Amino acid sequence: MEGWGGYVLKEKFKLIKSTLKDWHVSHSQNLPAQIAALKERMAVLDGRGEFNEMFVDDCNELHDALANLHSVSRLNISICWQQSRNQWLREGDANTKYFHSILSSRRRRNAICSVLFDGVRIEGVQPVRHAVFNHFAQHFKAPDAERPSIFQYAV
Repeated sequence: MEGWGGYVLKEKFKLIKSTLKDWHVSHSQNLPAQIAALKERMAVLDGRGEFNEMFVDDCNELHDALANLHSVSRLNISICWQQSRNQWLREGDANTKYFHSILSSRRRRNAICSVLFDGVRIEGVQPVRHAVFNHFAQHFKAPDAERPSIFQYAV
């Protein structure tokens, strides 16, 4: 009996999937044309309101058209974003080689290969690192300066 319950559930999921696909096609088909039609309808209603007094039905229709326009626009933006992500995943980024070469050249240009320290050119990773560390260690070391003390002048 357990096997039949799983089979029935699987068939119900297939029906739901089919129904959802049909609904999606009917509600997301040609969204730019739907947006254009809603904008056109709103322009007609606005034009009618400029010359004549708008009736309650016209106001309600204008409000519904505006709400539908926002809804369809959000749906269109969402679908376009998802399609762009799918395309990027499928095809990749066309400029990857270009950007990689730019980053590589910048990395080479920013690398410190040698340093002139006390008139001597120092090369190599560890010697350059050591020279830079010593330079800044000396540069930021607290100076040994004698400062007058309060106790020297106390009587």
